[in-house]
Amino acid sequence: MTAWLSVLVPLLVMFFALGMERVESKLRETTVRPEELEELLERPRPDEVRALFRQGSGRALELFRLRNRSSRGRRPGRRSKAA
Repeated sequence: MTAWLSVLVPLLVMFFALGMERVESKLRETTVRPEELEELLERPRPDEVRALFRQGSGRALELFRLRNRSSRGRRPGRRSKAA
């Protein structure tokens, strides 16, 4: 009986730790910075508001991040002076 317990308890602890690691990694991915949420609520687009209403904050923030990524990636074009 003692031999079974000495094998079973460490295995249970190990599986519990692995399960908690999965939960923690999912929580880490879905964290939202307060500044990001504040900016989304200050200047929302209609598609972001629709996503917030229908699918929750996760999808709305995803659309917001895509918008920010595309606007940061663009560089303003140089305008030539027309004579």
